[in-house]
Amino acid sequence: MTELAITRAAAAPGPSAAPPLVAVEDLRVSFPASGVEAVRGVSLSIAPGECVALVGESGSGKSVTARALIGLAGPGAKVRASVFRVGGGDALTFGPREWRRVRGRFAGLVLQDALVSLDPLRTVGAEIAEVLAEHDVVPRRARPERVRALLEAVGVPDPETRVRQHPHQLSGGLRQRALIASAIAAEPELIIADEPTTALDVTVQAQILRLLADRKAAGTALLMISHDLAVVAAVAGRVLVMKDGLVVEEGPAREVLTTPRHDYTRALLAAVPSAPRPSTSSVSSVSSVSSVSSASAVPRRADGPPAPRAPVLAATGLSVAYGSRRAVDGVSFRLYAGETLGVVGESGSGKTTLARLALGLLTPDAGEVSLRGGPWSGLPERRRRPLRPAVQVIAQNPLDSFDPRHTVGRLVADPLSALPRRRRRERAVELLGRVGLPPELLGRRPRELSGGQRQRVAIARALASRPEVLICDEPVSALDVSIQAQVLGLLAEIQAEDGTALLFISHDLGVVRHLSDRVLVMKDGRVVEEGDAGEVFHHPRHAYTKELLAAVPRLPG
Repeated sequence: MTELAITRAAAAPGPSAAPPLVAVEDLRVSFPASGVEAVRGVSLSIAPGECVALVGESGSGKSVTARALIGLAGPGAKVRASVFRVGGGDALTFGPREWRRVRGRFAGLVLQDALVSLDPLRTVGAEIAEVLAEHDVVPRRARPERVRALLEAVGVPDPETRVRQHPHQLSGGLRQRALIASAIAAEPELIIADEPTTALDVTVQAQILRLLADRKAAGTALLMISHDLAVVAAVAGRVLVMKDGLVVEEGPAREVLTTPRHDYTRALLAAVPSAPRPSTSSVSSVSSVSSVSSASAVPRRADGPPAPRAPVLAATGLSVAYGSRRAVDGVSFRLYAGETLGVVGESGSGKTTLARLALGLLTPDAGEVSLRGGPWSGLPERRRRPLRPAVQVIAQNPLDSFDPRHTVGRLVADPLSALPRRRRRERAVELLGRVGLPPELLGRRPRELSGGQRQRVAIARALASRPEVLICDEPVSALDVSIQAQVLGLLAEIQAEDGTALLFISHDLGVVRHLSDRVLVMKDGRVVEEGDAGEVFHHPRHAYTKELLAAVPRLPG
């Protein structure tokens, strides 16, 4: 069998005898201006009440395939197919008016990056209400109540307040939930969900998955794109595995995810983080999942945390309040060189505020943060600035922190101003290579990159100054499992070489379990449980920790 030869499992009977809502044969999407053929001969159908999932690495053609189904393949895209039926019509004959009718009413789209998708000048309530008005879903007087009900359905707390807020006033998880509410507002027959739970913590993710499952049970069709194979297993009935624009394996989800037939599918599953492995003698540095083996997917150091000594970063009694709400309440921790301290908790638990305190971007109302045993949180900026290269951040949403006018080359080279200009470019190429990106991206700007590519650029930039402490705020949330394995392997390698300390914040408990030496569990601004990672994950004491672990989706078998 050749590498890209398609492998099909026996197809299970569909959930309905009704004709498919989407039927595509030999779909091809090319971009003549750049000479790229992103999708090469994909065939798929989606019936009412069925969930079909597309999985594969970034750049495999998943999102282009999904966008083509609603006429959004991209500027300059050439779409061809032998059969292309959407909602009972021949999509090959659709013009702009027909595609507008498809979008919203027939098909709702949930994109990975909510900050790009939501209008920054409008409130969340206005964004959702526009869908209700455009498709005349409910009478005008009923729209405010319908908007609040939709926000509540997707797990947005205090919808009365959130409905009046703008996207920048919400956390990443809340923005994603607001986007999902907008996508389902017109009660479409098909929901296309492109990484719909990427920014969500496990409890809200479980709620969204239940919501999607309920929609499916009511007859709504789902096309899901996700790099989280456990999420796919929880919802999808069929899976199509894509590589380089081709479908290399397809079949019932349980069969594909438990007994994969194609080497590429096996490699994807091998790259999923699981329990910590006993050795880091072979750090993963692959550029493609095709070469990831189950024995080296994501290494973790075997020696555990270093012997007690002076911490490189320490916090004592940190508290911050926003009005009457305490975002962080009496939090203390110590972080040693070469150690990974994981921080987990739901959206709004105080994790990101704790990261901002550790970075010196926020002054605590009480308590203090020290760096190398000296003051950090109380320093004036002119004294803190020379120390900043020692503490760097990998943010959850790099698009927030990048200047959109700058190229990738400038973004990565900015911290390298002490080097000669020629050496700066060489070093930028080296850094991109370490996070699996080609030098051809140096001339691109942030909005020309995929979400995963932007995240890797952010990591390369953070590593440029060789920091002593890396504050990692959801650093792999946008990455597919193969690049995630590479980046986690890279972080382990950096720790082994440089003794870098990691404060690792993530809603992905599998990643935290795999990478961390110790764990803090936060809820409502307070630490409710802390201890050795193995102990916390295998023998949780607090009811909230148990609830988080129970909500984690798992691969079958």
